Amino acid sequence: MTNITLSIPDGLKKKMEKYPEIKWSQIARKAIEEKIKDLELLDKLTKDSKLTEKDVEEIDKLIKEKMAKRVLKV
Repeated sequence: MTNITLSIPDGLKKKMEKYPEIKWSQIARKAIEEKIKDLELLDKLTKDSKLTEKDVEEIDKLIKEKMAKRVLKV
């Protein structure tokens, strides 16, 4: 198994120290695995896409505008 070094803010480290029973390396490993899983799914879903980055940005903007309107109505 390969080792990596992870830098975290001092404040976060102090909070982690309050829970010495937690295996923080295992938590980090699981988070990385989940992120990789999400990215692989995204790659699979978009591999045949013909959308350009500009198209994606426009869609993103429209979605955010619609969500903002929905949230502000509530």
